[in-house]
Amino acid sequence: MSDAVQMEHLSSVPRHVAIIMDGNGRWAQSRGLKRIEGHKAGAKSVRAVVEESRRLGIEYLTLFSFSTENWQRSKDEVDSLMQLFKQYLDSELSDLLKNDIRLRAVGDLGRLPSYVRVALERNIESTKSNKALELVLAISYGAREEILAAAKSIATKVKDGKLDVRHITVDDFSSSLWTSGIPDPDLLIRTSGEMRVSNFLLWQIAYSEIVVTEELWPDFDKGVFLECIARFQQRERRFGLTKEQIELQKNGGGSTSSKEADQIGVLSAEGKAQIGLHLKE
Repeated sequence: MSDAVQMEHLSSVPRHVAIIMDGNGRWAQSRGLKRIEGHKAGAKSVRAVVEESRRLGIEYLTLFSFSTENWQRSKDEVDSLMQLFKQYLDSELSDLLKNDIRLRAVGDLGRLPSYVRVALERNIESTKSNKALELVLAISYGAREEILAAAKSIATKVKDGKLDVRHITVDDFSSSLWTSGIPDPDLLIRTSGEMRVSNFLLWQIAYSEIVVTEELWPDFDKGVFLECIARFQQRERRFGLTKEQIELQKNGGGSTSSKEADQIGVLSAEGKAQIGLHLKE
């Protein structure tokens, strides 16, 4: 990947990045530690990615924090993870406020312990007016469950006469999802080298670019994140159009749809400097 190719794409940044944070347990086990130690180490990577997203001008960052399938793990591990979530929420609130970051959570939140829900609701309420970055925690989340809940919601509206089944649109369905109001991810990152999406945002990632890294989540630092952004910037996103149609739009011969416009973000000057410095190293 030449510097010329890299520099050519510094003008854009994903508006929404979603990350499957995988490998905490393996990271710990490879060091002879308990699995929970890997999750604790992974919290540092969360902080680094949130801070870097804020600097780059990314508008939405969604982190797959705990899946519906994760409830099947041992009670000790689940209890430890819930305590860790509570500690994270308690310790990070001041930084969220200082950095103008809004917190949101998506998932089957009713399954969370009350002490986690209370802390989550407090942080969401405290940061609701922040605008620089929306940090979305997918917690007790499963995409199939989300889609099923949306289908039930749509069916209820049809049954109650509030929606005509003949006129149901993609937007109607999207607005019934837990992620309603959040644009689809431009970039999906998966760590630990696993080549699957693990029941994460199945509806929303229809046109997301996917980058898989070999690093386990606790080893995912600012440099790896910037490399993922650089790889994203080399992709040509066509959204079903031909290459010729894309070129026509670039030359001012066609209009950009609102969907495509929503997928495009612009790097701040600081963001360009950050990535440019990384690419020179």
